[in-house]
Amino acid sequence: MVVGEFTEEVDVLVIGAGPGGYVAAIRAAQLGKSVTVVDKAELGGVCLNRGCIPSKALISAAHHYEAAKDSPFPGVQTTAELDFAKVQTWKQSVVDKMTGGVNTLFKGNKINFVQGEVFFSKPDEVRVMKEHESERFKFQHCIIATGSRPIELKSLPFGKRIISSTEALMFDKVPERLVVVGGGYIGIELGQAYAKFGSQVTIVEGTGSILPTFEPQLVRLVQRNLKKYNVDIHTNAMAQSVTEDEHGATLTFKVGDEEKTVTADYILVTVGRRPNTDDLGLETAGIKVGAKGLIEVDEQCRTSVPNVYAIGDIVPGPALAHKASYEGKVAAEVIAGKPSVVDYRCVPAVVFSDPEIATVGLTEDEAKEQYGELATGRFPYAANGRAVALGADAGYVKLIADKKSGLLVGAQVIGEEASNIIAELGLAIEMSATLEDVALTIHAHPTLGEMVMEASEVALGTPIHVVSK
Repeated sequence: MVVGEFTEEVDVLVIGAGPGGYVAAIRAAQLGKSVTVVDKAELGGVCLNRGCIPSKALISAAHHYEAAKDSPFPGVQTTAELDFAKVQTWKQSVVDKMTGGVNTLFKGNKINFVQGEVFFSKPDEVRVMKEHESERFKFQHCIIATGSRPIELKSLPFGKRIISSTEALMFDKVPERLVVVGGGYIGIELGQAYAKFGSQVTIVEGTGSILPTFEPQLVRLVQRNLKKYNVDIHTNAMAQSVTEDEHGATLTFKVGDEEKTVTADYILVTVGRRPNTDDLGLETAGIKVGAKGLIEVDEQCRTSVPNVYAIGDIVPGPALAHKASYEGKVAAEVIAGKPSVVDYRCVPAVVFSDPEIATVGLTEDEAKEQYGELATGRFPYAANGRAVALGADAGYVKLIADKKSGLLVGAQVIGEEASNIIAELGLAIEMSATLEDVALTIHAHPTLGEMVMEASEVALGTPIHVVSK
């Protein structure tokens, strides 16, 4: 039973403690605002607790296990034994360290954290339901950062055998057989990781390709590696139904007119995420919600209610943690009176597959439509000394520039450490660097980063380590 209700006036109320919310809170506190953060779960949100961080920990462990089990280096013989329970314990220690860090940051910035469910009661007031009491917060400014949750299909309702990515991160042992419905980045990352741990993985994707939002040339290398781990891939395949028993679940799906079945211990559904905007009482506050439950915002993250802002997965654009953090900083700065606006020219996208994929800026088709004639440069990992020495010579770095001005407008990397290499390219695009600027930047040797310089030289027609066509 809920007893008692208190009303507290706050300067900035942040709803959601994920990478959008907690970053917004810290930035607002830095700018002199008194901040209260409310979340129904833990500090760090999905990203730190049930998403980005634990998944990358498992992916890292899978890479290490693979390398130990089957060393890629001639003359180095290894044996490996997997203790998955210890892997899970280590994964949780990584999560605890990161969430503990957020807690320390909150204390250092004097940010108040309240655990409870939030409902708008007025345009400037919310009610927070706790376990045994409720409290009202009247705010001057509010930032909504409630994130998203996995989409549940009517034909595949979540249960004991049909699971989301959350449950897939919490297995107490590696499943012998795993079916992944949805070949986007979450499905590929987790499917490939469990394949390395020893699962027999089947991927069922509704479109004509896995990772359908990425260019086909990038996807081919990932698909080739998946086959190396005996991953069975079905594209243009639509899930129909599931039957379950005490031993597992059988998925029925169609490829064209042909009906197929596959049986597994678990069926992991990764067909997208849904914004958490349906249980906040937004209509009571007069906050406009557009298509697919996304909140409408302007270039300063402001909603239809002037003192309420929205960021992250609940607004249009890619559902990425770093985009949410960026928007959180913008919203906090606008509240503090700064002339900040969002600029989405340089939002990188990364798939932690094997090999990794990373992109930033425009694709070649988008650039061609915007600029006309292009200068492109592609440099292979196989021609880079560091990549060859690492036994990781599959992949390439590709740069896209306006032919007339030389302005760098897009970049794609597939290969070892692509997730780190893309940062330099994002900075170059953000600073309006030209191909010549990149080519004239001295890169340390031997490093993977040299390929950025080499790709720019290819685009300029002056390559050193590949033959010019």
